[in-house]
Amino acid sequence: MSHNLLKGKKGIIFGALNEDSIAWKVAERVHEEGGEFILSNAPVALRMGELNKLAEATGSEVVAADVTSEEDLENLFKIAEEKFGKLDFILHSIGMSINVRKGIHYTECRYDYYHKAMDISAISFHRVMKIAKQKDIMNEWGSILALSFIAAQLAIPGYNDMSDAKALLESIARTFGYYYGKDKKVRVNTISQSPTKTTAGGGIKGFGELFGFAQKNSPLGNAPALDCANYCVVMFSDLTKYVTMQNLFHDGGFSTTGLTEEIMGHVGE
Repeated sequence: MSHNLLKGKKGIIFGALNEDSIAWKVAERVHEEGGEFILSNAPVALRMGELNKLAEATGSEVVAADVTSEEDLENLFKIAEEKFGKLDFILHSIGMSINVRKGIHYTECRYDYYHKAMDISAISFHRVMKIAKQKDIMNEWGSILALSFIAAQLAIPGYNDMSDAKALLESIARTFGYYYGKDKKVRVNTISQSPTKTTAGGGIKGFGELFGFAQKNSPLGNAPALDCANYCVVMFSDLTKYVTMQNLFHDGGFSTTGLTEEIMGHVGE
């Protein structure tokens, strides 16, 4: 059901790959709520994914951009400015670790891979906002979101250097969010989502066990991707104008639950 929460709002959605992607669900919901946007992903992801299908369904334009390249991002924002003028929202749904892909243990990380994970998964968020701020492309009370995970706060074996990347991502949101809010009244937040069965999530060692544990240790259960998309819609809307510099847990209560009765029943077995 549409409530026209984003009617007239324009933005950029980074990171949609296929129908399992949270960013894909966000794009669908933003479209349903009246928002318009450009879809962007790295050139290699565009070749692997199905983004043109989403673009056709939502009447959107696809613009390739490597988020580690300031030149690519400058071009993307130039196209966005020509198309929309000012923007009201940006979603950063980007993460990649070569160490994870290659199954390299965290304590044995290759540092060239580690640096790449930090650049793509976290520093790119700073880069996106830096260029957006320089171009003064965001409307006042605009909303910028990045997707995070509780491994930024808790040790989760198998999440590897992505844990560090998410911690940096959240720190960037707080620090850049201060300056963006003070200078331009733009709000910056991260959403820490439940373990979600996406293409990226499936590549993490032990993901099935993590998903099952979180499901049992969340009073409401794991939050599905569609509900995360709904949360993003609310954060993009004018209903949350004074929320900024926050890491917002969207995880069925997992982040603040010690042990559920279900888990306690297995302790000591």
